[in-house]
Amino acid sequence: MAKKSHGPEQIITAALHLAAEKGWRTLSLADVAEQAAVPLAELVEHFPSKGAILDAYVRRVDSRMMEGGIDRDESPRDRLFEVIMRRFDAMAADRTALERILRQSADDPWSVLCGGRRFLHSMALALETAGISSSGLPGLVKTNAVAAIYLYSFKTFLADDSADHARTMAALDKGLRRAEDWAALIFRQKAHTRTMRHPAESGDQTKPNGLV
Repeated sequence: MAKKSHGPEQIITAALHLAAEKGWRTLSLADVAEQAAVPLAELVEHFPSKGAILDAYVRRVDSRMMEGGIDRDESPRDRLFEVIMRRFDAMAADRTALERILRQSADDPWSVLCGGRRFLHSMALALETAGISSSGLPGLVKTNAVAAIYLYSFKTFLADDSADHARTMAALDKGLRRAEDWAALIFRQKAHTRTMRHPAESGDQTKPNGLV
């Protein structure tokens, strides 16, 4: 009889269930294997560590975030709002598990470092999904700005158990509007500086176009 193979999704689901129920710090791969009804040796073939399980979970969320496309007629801010809310929707069922994982991993520098790399990559993907380039130095600035907005909204998301995520949407909208206003102020300041240094070019006015 052929050996039954278990998919990674089954293992990820089991790990999140246990994280919500019992916590993350003391959770072992053997615990996850038992919950998923998967032989430990087979689980390790998929995920050699708990960090690998989280990597796969983040990739799953990234994939769901990128589904659905965008409306090019909308503003960049509105497109980014839609993409980030799609990401929150993909994580809604795992809110309790995520809160416990984050709280119990904060004292692990390696997890924080690797998580930071995963996180910034996901934020760059959010920009790209919204039709906004994340390339080069300007892209790095945008990625870090979106990361700050996302973290600001994520705190609300963890406590938002409403069916329509109204509080999360309000926090995200507020963060995006503040970033847009901040970027507009910078662009106005740059335009003013160029005019002061090169009066002859004052006819060439640069319009604020927002951070994203």
